[in-house]
Amino acid sequence: MMTIEIPQQVRAQAIASIQRYFQENMSEPIGHLPAGLLLNFFIEEIGPAVYNRAIADAQTRMQQRVSDLNGELFADEFQYWPRIESKRKKR
Repeated sequence: MMTIEIPQQVRAQAIASIQRYFQENMSEPIGHLPAGLLLNFFIEEIGPAVYNRAIADAQTRMQQRVSDLNGELFADEFQYWPRIESKRKKR
């Protein structure tokens, strides 16, 4: 099983955001420790669903880009002579 980890600075910002949410939307504020525990719960319980969706979206996008490589990067072959002849006809 993969563990989802977030950088310490992001964790601190997330805890501050949870505390602000509680302050503005709940009847009682939440302390730093309970907010950190709530964040741990969200990361462990909901994080994998969000992560898996992000991976599926990235895979879909990559498959679309790879399947369209021919359209995106295709180069016509042996075009020197047709291009020269086209220039000669314009003269």
